[in-house]
Amino acid sequence: MSVTITTEQVKALRDQTGVSVMQCKKALEEAGGDAEKAIVILRKKSGEISAKKGDRTFKAGAIQAYIHSNGTVGTIVELNCESDFVSNNDEFKTLARDIAMHVTATNPKFITAAEVTEADKKTAREVFMKEVEGKPEAMKEKILQGKLDTYFAEMVLVNQPFIKNPDMTIQNLIDAAVQKFGEKMAVGRFQRFKILER
Repeated sequence: MSVTITTEQVKALRDQTGVSVMQCKKALEEAGGDAEKAIVILRKKSGEISAKKGDRTFKAGAIQAYIHSNGTVGTIVELNCESDFVSNNDEFKTLARDIAMHVTATNPKFITAAEVTEADKKTAREVFMKEVEGKPEAMKEKILQGKLDTYFAEMVLVNQPFIKNPDMTIQNLIDAAVQKFGEKMAVGRFQRFKILER
């Protein structure tokens, strides 16, 4: 039995996700009209689309900044894409600025997990070893690994829940933009500044 999808449902999903009308309609049809399931379907598809574009090269991008209202902390972010057509789009620039705001708030150390060095892992392991002292030997390694995974998930930008919508990670946000614009995108680099007490 097919469910009738209304224009209001499609519009509401589009407003919430920013994804094209056709993709929203297809996701709602696949989800039997359930908006929450449709969002999951769109996120899954955006991750698949993003993965398919992984071998493309960056030729454009935008640099955006965010300065917190107190004027003592801010971030500059470089968001890369494939063409000037996308990099000049206001929505793309807004995405870069949102990521800059997120970095200002969360202070990640790495963009992706691939940037975590062996030295970083070793240092963190030494710190957390003290926290598992006295635990049963059989459980120590599992507890330690759990602490390390949590710590590095919090330090890696693309794994962090987006501050404006904690149901999405920064990677989900980028994947949704890839789905919308049809181009490969990634954070190239960022620099966070904070006034230091002297």
